[in-house]
Amino acid sequence: MKWETRITKLLGIQYPIIQGGLAYLAYSDLAAAVSNAGGLGQITAMSLQTPEELREEIHKVRQKTDQPFGVNYAIGQHGRKYDHMLQVAIDEKVPAITMTGGNPAPIFDMLKGSPDIKKLVLVAARRQAEKAEELGADAVMVVGQEGGGHLGRSDTGTFVLIPQVVDAVSIPVIASGGIGDGRGLLAALALGAEGIEMGTRFIATEECVHAHVDYKKRLVEGTENDTVVIKRSIGAPARAIANDFTNKILELEKEFGDYDHLKDFISGNANKRYIYDGNDHKGFGWAGQVMGLIKDVPTVAELFARMITEAESIRRNWA
Repeated sequence: MKWETRITKLLGIQYPIIQGGLAYLAYSDLAAAVSNAGGLGQITAMSLQTPEELREEIHKVRQKTDQPFGVNYAIGQHGRKYDHMLQVAIDEKVPAITMTGGNPAPIFDMLKGSPDIKKLVLVAARRQAEKAEELGADAVMVVGQEGGGHLGRSDTGTFVLIPQVVDAVSIPVIASGGIGDGRGLLAALALGAEGIEMGTRFIATEECVHAHVDYKKRLVEGTENDTVVIKRSIGAPARAIANDFTNKILELEKEFGDYDHLKDFISGNANKRYIYDGNDHKGFGWAGQVMGLIKDVPTVAELFARMITEAESIRRNWA
């Protein structure tokens, strides 16, 4: 099967598969493995403490792969604190930059002198996609409500949202949310997307070395019913694995519904207590409903091979 789409041509990759930003988890090991397997791996900039650390991580990726990769910027939670971090990616001439959350316009302004860096924006609504195209995005990644981590404020699912955005913009669309195998890949292409982004599925791989074994085990053993959306009360809905800690968050939201009462429970430190230490009682981990499809923890190369084989088998059956 010919896997060339506008996304593979834009990014110079073999398969139209992109690894999500994955706060505190997307470092050089995972990024390089995804890129070496034929997709676009990413490191997440704002999980690093300093520009020097980001530069070092970029160098590590380049030592492990000669394939294209990206750097993700979660801009919504950091104000303009990302400026110095973004300058590192510009100086290092990284192939692609992805933006999640917040207003991407300042990043586009900083990238005006770097036309070779591809710009991808994560959106969760048609109007956001249209705005990203107006600003100059090369592609949009569109996440439905099934996804893990931060979502849109509506409950529109991937199956409905993707065709809406495809009809609304002329730039390539990348589908995200609820995708974890070859069936999801081919379904996304059938909906008009030209690639997919996966986050949760890449956590349950051997090369996601920072994720605690219990986090991965929970993804394998859990179902699509074992996630919950937190932070709705403060206008920033996000999907996580359901546990006693997220139950406490939901109780606080119901009782108070303001950031001050939630901040210690939804902080990066609370997230790291679960994903790094496996502490189910004092932390939380992001996950999408796709955890209901995760049955093992393969290498990234094994996951890619399985997905492509499955998708090509479906395509032959269609023919």
